[in-house]
This record gives sequence, structure tokens and C-alpha cells, in this order.
Amino acid sequence: MARLYSNENFPRRVVEELRRLGHDVLTSFEAGRANQGIPDEEVLAFATQEQRTLLTLNRQDFFRLHRSTGGQHGGIIACTRDDPQPAALAQRIHDGISAAESLQGQVIRIVRPSGGH
Repeated sequence: MARLYSNENFPRRVVEELRRLGHDVLTSFEAGRANQGIPDEEVLAFATQEQRTLLTLNRQDFFRLHRSTGGQHGGIIACTRDDPQPAALAQRIHDGISAAESLQGQVIRIVRPSGGH
């Protein structure tokens, strides 16, 4: 399973579900890096240094960082912010990870399905 690092705004319930699915998820809080205003560049660098793929809701900023680093990072999983179902979001992340041969240098976009409100 994947080694992941959740950005500080990432929902705890999704992290718990990903762990239940077998993923190794380190939160920014557990790493002692929460509520410090750490720049996105440093968040991504830390995840890469720890050989983890970053989980974030901060899509646009991390898409920009992906481009500016030329993909030299441990991977980015960018999710839509407005998903009210943690288990469903975790399952979509799990499915997206399972479909990828490698997460290194990749951006995986996890979007909320349309309809069904």
C-alpha cells in the first residue's frame, strides 16, 4: 500500500478510512508540522523527503508546484474540497492509487462524482 502524508487541512475521517484500507498515512499534526504556516513548497519537500505522496485539498497551488518542480517530488494526490462522504473519498483515493504504477512525480486528481446529491 501507499505511504502518504496529509496536508494539515485534509479531513481526519478520510485519513482514518485510508488507514483502514491499508495505507500508511502520516498527518501533518503527527509529524509536528501543523498550525505553523509552513509554505506549500516546504510541505511538498517534507513529504518527498519522507518518501510519501502528499494528500491535499489545495489543488491549484500544488498543481503549480508540480509544474515548477518538473515533477521532482514523491507525488501529489489532489482532491476536491466539497466531498461530504469521507469513506467514498477514501475509496476513490485508494482506487486512484491502485491504478497508478508509481506515484513518484505524479499528480493524481480525485474529483467528486457529478450528480447524486
